[in-house]
Amino acid sequence: MADMRFKDKFFACLSLGDRTYRTETSDNTQRPVWDSEKKVIVETNGPHIARISVFETNRFSKSTLVGYCEVDLFEMLTKDLDEHSEDLPLLDPSSPNTTVGSITISCYIEDPVETEQSFARRVLAIVDYNEDGTLSLSEFSDLMKAFGNKLAVAKIEELFRQADTNGDGIVDINELAALLADQQEKEPLISNCPVCGEDLGKYDKINDMIHMTLCFDEGTGNQIMTGGFLTDKQASYGWMFKLSEWAHFSTYDVGLHSGSAASHILVFDRRTKRIVEEVIDGKIVLSMRALYQSKVGLTLINTGVKDILKNLSEKQGKKMNSPDSAKDIPKFLELFKDQINMDEVKDPIESFKTFNEFFIRGLKPGARPIAYDDQDGIATCAADSRLMAFSSVDESTRLWIKGRKFSIEGLLGTSAHSNALSNGSLVIFRLAPQDYHRFHVPVSGTVEKFVEIPGCLYTVNPIAVNSKYCNVFTENKRVVSIISTSEFGKVAFVAIGATMVGSITFLKNEGDYVQKGDEFGYFSFGGSTVICVFEKDAIQFDADLVANSERSLETLVSVGMTLGVSKRNSGPQVPELQKCSLE
Repeated sequence: MADMRFKDKFFACLSLGDRTYRTETSDNTQRPVWDSEKKVIVETNGPHIARISVFETNRFSKSTLVGYCEVDLFEMLTKDLDEHSEDLPLLDPSSPNTTVGSITISCYIEDPVETEQSFARRVLAIVDYNEDGTLSLSEFSDLMKAFGNKLAVAKIEELFRQADTNGDGIVDINELAALLADQQEKEPLISNCPVCGEDLGKYDKINDMIHMTLCFDEGTGNQIMTGGFLTDKQASYGWMFKLSEWAHFSTYDVGLHSGSAASHILVFDRRTKRIVEEVIDGKIVLSMRALYQSKVGLTLINTGVKDILKNLSEKQGKKMNSPDSAKDIPKFLELFKDQINMDEVKDPIESFKTFNEFFIRGLKPGARPIAYDDQDGIATCAADSRLMAFSSVDESTRLWIKGRKFSIEGLLGTSAHSNALSNGSLVIFRLAPQDYHRFHVPVSGTVEKFVEIPGCLYTVNPIAVNSKYCNVFTENKRVVSIISTSEFGKVAFVAIGATMVGSITFLKNEGDYVQKGDEFGYFSFGGSTVICVFEKDAIQFDADLVANSERSLETLVSVGMTLGVSKRNSGPQVPELQKCSLE
């Protein structure tokens, strides 16, 4: 239920991790009541920050986000209350300090054992032909043969006899349900979901049972919220990612397919553990595809487009440094109203005399805390960006970089390249125009050298990076710095220019000692990229970053978040979350 500031038709979306669900649309009212329920899995080390988005819809505005809130389910469920119900303020997407209404949500914990047994009872009831609450061996066999595996068929009689304690050939459904639920945990009897047909065994056993329970709920109308969406934007337009809501997400190169070919790049938000969208104007997408993903585009690039991009960037750079450009700041903030938090910006908006002054804005002290700032064996993220991490060049070219000539030597140039970095690991930080555009040092050490490499100014959008017709990272203008560290050996920090980014400014000098988290430099107007190259076997990237990269999905990170730990360091390290428990 919600209480809005105006009257209209509304629907709500619930996003948790990489799943999003939506309610039906309400009547024309100021107080929509959806009375919708959705069972979700909240794991100790999994997503637990749920986002609730409210959209208005009418003949003039099909689906406009009007308010949202976020709730930590762990925090809500651990309160000592009989009923976990809260009234939450709905925040204005364009001004998070302004409320547009409120929403009431409630949640409760269902005992996993009861979930399993409830599902088993419902499944067994399908073959209780005479509806007397008991099953014969033949009825139970019919069910197992319908969706069991070969092993399950061999065990049918044995399981039935275990439940038939008095040997009369008839068992109570509740008794058989308990046995079936217990057996499913030990050794799966059901190999495919009876509703959607999805192969089971990809998750742990309890999640398999919940999967089937939710599918049954969806099919019988017990769950009013509709699933199958990756983000609330997709849900608001009804875009289906796959016909089955419970398709195994990681079997698809979601990031690559949506990033290199679509106008909505899907990114995994590390803070909320939720899929979000990076929207690009459709006309720009079409022009980038034409230029970077076709042989015709390759011909154009080779016959003068490089010079056009360079001239365009220089012109735009001059324009953004002019006093007249300051009038574009409010428009820019409106365009990215839910992605730029002005509360953390160091200077007031009226202090920026040009657009570029705003673009390279600094943040208030403490806005980007540095993780484990006293442990040099833990590297941190260098920029607010979308990140890809790879253990080798081969991995990066297999999963992400499709240029035909990418190599570490080509990236660093002969002056900065060394054998120690040849087969190293690399991490790519892609900055979008709406990001904080100052980059920071990921490791502590001494800056040995800076090497400027002239080049083109291709876009660093995935459409170009995933193109086989150009080599964005080895052809673009860039500045390479080499940092010598005690924990990671040599680390190459490469700041890469892009379309609209003609200027890369460093704030440190050769010979300076830098502490991880220190401000290192900034890019002028536009999006751009930082690539860090580590020596082979010098760093173990965080598991979540690697897992997302393996499915070609960028991870949205902030400066100071953990990046990885030194493999050469035997001192204190980041605790393994998988071995921690929630007290």
